[in-house]
Amino acid sequence: MNPATTGTTAPAPARPLAQTIAGFLLRHIMVVVMLLIVAFFMYRSARFGTPDNLVTILVAAAPFALIALGQTLVILTGGIDLSVGSVIAVSAMAAAWSAKNVSENPAVPPVAALGAGLAAGVVNGLVVSRLNVPPFITTLGMLTLASGLAYVIGNGAPINGLPASYGTFANTQFLGLKIPVLLMIVAILVFAFVMRSTSYGLRIYAIGGNRLAAEIAGVRSRNVLFSVYALSGLLAGISGLMLSSRVITGAPNLGQGYELDAIAAVVIGGASLMGGRGTVWGTAIGLLLIQTINNGLDILLVPSYWQSVIKGVIIVAAVGVDVWAARRGR
Repeated sequence: MNPATTGTTAPAPARPLAQTIAGFLLRHIMVVVMLLIVAFFMYRSARFGTPDNLVTILVAAAPFALIALGQTLVILTGGIDLSVGSVIAVSAMAAAWSAKNVSENPAVPPVAALGAGLAAGVVNGLVVSRLNVPPFITTLGMLTLASGLAYVIGNGAPINGLPASYGTFANTQFLGLKIPVLLMIVAILVFAFVMRSTSYGLRIYAIGGNRLAAEIAGVRSRNVLFSVYALSGLLAGISGLMLSSRVITGAPNLGQGYELDAIAAVVIGGASLMGGRGTVWGTAIGLLLIQTINNGLDILLVPSYWQSVIKGVIIVAAVGVDVWAARRGR
């Protein structure tokens, strides 16, 4: 019977199972890449897949995760923050200096670190949002400024001889996990919720997609831009505290190169450097991918200079696969 003559609509043909599976894999291609890399390292070394090594990866990822989350917000607006590595250093030095010269109270270093990070983020936010200076130039200047201040605080040398209480923040366990790991998990969940389910997250996406259209729609873009750079600085301050508390020392070169890994994590996660596209979950996958590669290459005793080459090739290949999958998906 002809459906056209009976007034009924023919049912849509069912998608073949293979096509459905292919579509699912394309939508989650970075997870597939991550699993393949994990499988390779587990095949090469039995130590890689142990629970202790998983904890090691998570501990190493925690401070890196916070700056990657801040970088995600900045990149979603179409900007970039090149200063987070140096902000980590100046925050760590401020925390260490306060612990040694102000008070041994464990509450003092966190206040100093968060204050230094937030101050740097506020300056970045004001210059970008109020003075309309390009983010690349603004944060490049802050990178140099914060790096110099980190050395000034320590008179050109690391700050050692800190009280044992300084290590409380990074080395205390709760529910079987160290505080930085718990903080990383909470931060990922909170930022994922904010970006998916709040008007603030929608405004960030709107500004990155088309700032002029967002302003016409009533979005106060200056306030949103200011807030994302301030948050990025604050998160970098917490990362600086984590890293220095872990080793109970302050080093002026702490966090060097972290800004590049943070940007790589965001881009690997599917974000566009033009703004308006990306997710917190994608960033989480990207940062875990980078930390897994670092950990696996260390276990395999690959020389550091070859690690840089291999990691660079894997990152470029992963981004290329993600772009290809996105085009195929469309």
